[in-house]
Amino acid sequence: MKVLCLISGGIDSPVAAYVMAMHGAEMILLHMDNRPYSDDTGIEKVQDIRDRLELVAGRSIRLFVAPHGRNQGIISNACRKGFQCVLCKRTMLRAAAAFASKIGAEAVVTGDSLGQVASQTVQNLRAESLEVGMPILRPLIGLDKIEIENIAKRIGTFEISTRTPSACSIVPKRPVTMARIDMVFEELKRLDHDEMISYATEHTEEITRRR
Repeated sequence: MKVLCLISGGIDSPVAAYVMAMHGAEMILLHMDNRPYSDDTGIEKVQDIRDRLELVAGRSIRLFVAPHGRNQGIISNACRKGFQCVLCKRTMLRAAAAFASKIGAEAVVTGDSLGQVASQTVQNLRAESLEVGMPILRPLIGLDKIEIENIAKRIGTFEISTRTPSACSIVPKRPVTMARIDMVFEELKRLDHDEMISYATEHTEEITRRR
């Protein structure tokens, strides 16, 4: 099974990718580049994470990067601030699914762990996942933070993920944690979401290995 793993510079998503690799999945990594709402170290970190995952998985892994900062800015300018995280995640999932279809992957993998951040409550996960059009696999959904960190330390990604902050500067002070579906669709009316997905997909580029 070929899967597309959303990979950030954080702790959880590399562990999710590792778990899928250990279950025999053919992994392709996709990083959503959040600049200018994150710093310039993100690309370097995901390259180092890719290198480490290749070592522990014993196989070559392709890495792609999609522009996401533009879409973050569009959401921020058009929608109510509290919905930023939900709409961000929904946009990432739809863009990932579109790109996955393009490269022949059968599912999108995320590092979601239930309730750890605003976008990962049951209500928000539901709102983010509607109309993605592809299975979303969440291998860490029932693990707590300590369990995930222990795996990250064991496979050698924890040090990479924690060496610099991965903060997003556009996160609102009071993000919605129990998004109603009707409210999310009202916010989506303010966006040309299909155009946003197309832009991210069409401008996705592969990151080659460093010499």
